[in-house]
Amino acid sequence: MQSIRFAWAPLIFAGVLMFGASSVVRADDDCQKRVIRADHHLHEAIERYGRHSPEADHWRYELAEARHYCYEHNRRWWDEDAHRWHSDRDWDDHDHDR
Repeated sequence: MQSIRFAWAPLIFAGVLMFGASSVVRADDDCQKRVIRADHHLHEAIERYGRHSPEADHWRYELAEARHYCYEHNRRWWDEDAHRWHSDRDWDDHDHDR
């Protein structure tokens, strides 16, 4: 009976690790989607209303908030234009101004 218990221990441990890792992946996915959405809306607002329009300013703010949220919660943020994660807080809040 005791050998059965020891046989299950590695499986249970692996399951705990797998579910713990999946929550990190899900948080990264949520952050990535949030940044992608704000970046997309910003590009659309610039195209439709102009670079310095109130609509573009709104989405510029939303993009900065999404980046900040991801960095604060995951210590990294998604750069949609470069399609990569950054582990430093090195984004430029005015990168879509030009």
